Amino acid sequence: MIFSEALARLEQLGRASVALLPGLAVVLVLFGLGLLVARGVRAGVRRAAALRDASPGSAAVLGRIAGGVTILVSFLIAASVAFPSVSAADLFNLLGIGGVAIGFAFRDVLQNLLAGILILLTRPFVIGDQIRAGSHEGTVEDVWVRATVLRTYDNQRVLIPNATLFVDKITVITAHEKRRLAFPLTIGNGDDIRQARRVIVEALRATEGVLADPPPEALVTGLGAAGVDMTARLWIDPPRRRDAVDALDHAIANVKEALTEAGIDLPYPTSQVLLHDQTEETDGDRSRQREGWPEGTIPPRPRWRVQREDEARREEERV
Repeated sequence: MIFSEALARLEQLGRASVALLPGLAVVLVLFGLGLLVARGVRAGVRRAAALRDASPGSAAVLGRIAGGVTILVSFLIAASVAFPSVSAADLFNLLGIGGVAIGFAFRDVLQNLLAGILILLTRPFVIGDQIRAGSHEGTVEDVWVRATVLRTYDNQRVLIPNATLFVDKITVITAHEKRRLAFPLTIGNGDDIRQARRVIVEALRATEGVLADPPPEALVTGLGAAGVDMTARLWIDPPRRRDAVDALDHAIANVKEALTEAGIDLPYPTSQVLLHDQTEETDGDRSRQREGWPEGTIPPRPRWRVQREDEARREEERV
């Protein structure tokens, strides 16, 4: 009795399995086609990313992501065909619940992943640009899915999370072809401002690396403690850090030499320190205090000596 029931169940399972074979064959075919489509999508995304000047690593990452999404969609389609009782809505609901759980567990990782994808697509900067992010400045070497690789000017590697770059402010130094530089200087109060301006501009025009258009200029910015404050401004191309350092080096040296040859003073702040002895007998009398006395005069005696002499005199008078 029991043997016959078991045999009947086995026969029933066999018939059910045989009935599922056509569906499984269709599933395998659909999933195989999905793998082929995913391979094509991966290659197409890599090629498109390469055309947008993305690095090989970044293009490969984007291709893997696109291929993974295509494989997932193919699996959902094949599962809905293999199990007709399970609708696509049920699969997406299950996928949504799992995605929420994974999102909470790997929130920072997924945040940097999404930010990296958006950076690669929107391209606020490209490989080779020089950027400033927070306290870090350097050349972008690569953009990974998790972080951006920055090489500083002193040849150090800094990994900045993509979420930080996507949310915070960044300065793309090489975003444009030209860059303006400036440095301050001070001329004497008795010097001719027009002549100084002319000498500075001519020295900047003769400096290697300084563009003629836009032209260099020298602006008066204020009247300082040592003289007339000015600012020299110039433009360079290309705007890279090395070029900016070289241009400023040559420009400052040329301007200094030109002003010196023209007889224009480059003063520096000076100060006069007056030491006042608070124990003098003339303390409080501004016309007789020690500081500022001309050479050859006798400064007043200290107050303590005067007081002591007065006390001695009074003692003598009592006696």
